[in-house]
Amino acid sequence: QVQLVESGGGLVQPGGSLRLSCAASGSIRSIAAMGWYRQTPGEQRELVAQITRLGNTNYADSVKGRFTITRANTDNTVYLQMNSLKPEDTAVYYCKFVPMWGSATWGQGTQVTVSS
Repeated sequence: QVQLVESGGGLVQPGGSLRLSCAASGSIRSIAAMGWYRQTPGEQRELVAQITRLGNTNYADSVKGRFTITRANTDNTVYLQMNSLKPEDTAVYYCKFVPMWGSATWGQGTQVTVSS
């Protein structure tokens, strides 16, 4: 099994920055991709950003130019640098680990609140 530990959420003013971290541990044999999703009450969980094992990235249109996803291969950690935050970025952010084989694993979620 894979365990994910997320950190870095919190309260920030509009225009501010936060950095989320997600560390994967456990039975990691091969990573296909890791990513960040977010969800607000009553809405479906949506992709924010994803990075593949080859380093290819893709972003939701709403965060392009403001968010950056990176990965530290040495310790299976993925980061989401969030700049120029807006109130509409407020959500619970979830890390997702996608293996080459088997089912994906989700983190427990971390709250990000953008408010003055």
